[in-house]
Amino acid sequence: MSGSPPPTGGFVRRVGLFQAIAINMSQMCGIGPFVTIPLMVAAFGGPQAIMGFVAGAVLALADGLIWAELGAAMPGSGGSYVYLRQAFQYRSGRLMPFLFVWTAMLFIPLIMSTGVVGFVQYLGYLAPDMGRTTGDLIGLGMIVLVVALLWRGVEHIARITAVMWAVMITSVLLVIVAAATDFSAHLAFTYPAHAFELTSSHFWVGFAAGLTIGIYDYLGYNTTAYMGAEIKDPGRTLPRSIVFSILGIMAIYLLLQIGTLGVVDWHRMSDPGDIASTSVASAVLEETWGKGAADTVTVLILITAFASVFTGLLGGSRVPYDAARERVFFRPYAKLHPRHRFPMLGLATMGVITGIGFLIGRHTDLATLIQLLTTVMVIVQALAQIVALSVLRRRQPALRRPYRMWLYPIPSLIALVGWLTIYGYADKNSPGRHPIEWSLAWLALGCVAFVVWARLEKVWPFGPKEISEEYLTGPSPDVEPAAT
Repeated sequence: MSGSPPPTGGFVRRVGLFQAIAINMSQMCGIGPFVTIPLMVAAFGGPQAIMGFVAGAVLALADGLIWAELGAAMPGSGGSYVYLRQAFQYRSGRLMPFLFVWTAMLFIPLIMSTGVVGFVQYLGYLAPDMGRTTGDLIGLGMIVLVVALLWRGVEHIARITAVMWAVMITSVLLVIVAAATDFSAHLAFTYPAHAFELTSSHFWVGFAAGLTIGIYDYLGYNTTAYMGAEIKDPGRTLPRSIVFSILGIMAIYLLLQIGTLGVVDWHRMSDPGDIASTSVASAVLEETWGKGAADTVTVLILITAFASVFTGLLGGSRVPYDAARERVFFRPYAKLHPRHRFPMLGLATMGVITGIGFLIGRHTDLATLIQLLTTVMVIVQALAQIVALSVLRRRQPALRRPYRMWLYPIPSLIALVGWLTIYGYADKNSPGRHPIEWSLAWLALGCVAFVVWARLEKVWPFGPKEISEEYLTGPSPDVEPAAT
């Protein structure tokens, strides 16, 4: 039997391949690498920090192929929600998709809040006398502006995103070119003693921390999967947007990291009193082309940070919509704007949580916040989707799959090892913060919320299981079939 995607639920397919890649890359390369390069150097203890970006790219590619197969086969709004709903409905009803939406409503806007923290951090380079209160108000104002810009039709958003993508590419290329004009191989490739001592536990703790930071910098390669119902020809466009954006960002990050290390001594990045520890890209431009050029590129980096928050909330706000429309989340989240057809309450809620997360992030450690975010995400999304891919291949073998994972199941196994490494070392990399315990507590609270919700809705375990295989038995596709 040959199935196909169901109706898009009110969305319009208007986002093409270039715009999809731009959305992913803008979300991936926001303020992230500009604020995490010093964190990566601190985790590894030297220029060998480049391994963190390489390891992050390998994990992103392996995990991205999981997203590619699932997204091409089930191009609905909500991303993981759709995949987990289809895969786990046979044994646990709506528990897994409910837990995902429950968790995503927290971790997606909190990831965006780290971008706003980085925005204010780099703004401090241009305004060194800016006080904490002023910075807080500017960050909150930025979030309000992002929500206001998203409060419109997706065709306008796609054009805005393409412009922001161009600014992002310009800013990182300027930093890379500036670094190349004054590059010192001695600075970039002189490693401390025992830098590659693989038998040392210290090395693996640093590697796990670097992998966590690295995958955080790549997060966003799946943004278009959340917008599956708005993507043209999703069977072709979704896999390509994921793979192309990861490869493009990997090249950018490697050039950026190596170039930065070849201009700024890595010891400066570990000094809290040095500008290189908070605004390393600005420090590179100041060292090479002078203060004026540094100020100009800092402005472009601020625009890039803005773009990443913009695209993150764009994709993330779609997550609760499909769940609510199918009675797996609070029903008001199923309402679309009557004219522009976007989920109003999802966008507004995530905007508010982003603001709260920003204020929390301003008074805590960025590396610890990244650890907390990733541990929550690993259980309910990353590991669950690895299982979902295999379950769906067994449970729905006739599902139309325009793209099938290359070399299956090897990428799934690589992703499994990578995510378990991040999770297993989380407490060691955040002493005293207990991110594993917090993630398990949040998961337990979600299970309690599910029981209460299921009782009210009279669904499993308080009612019959409802098996829905709409992607297997849906109507004729509105797109052309895509090659594997």
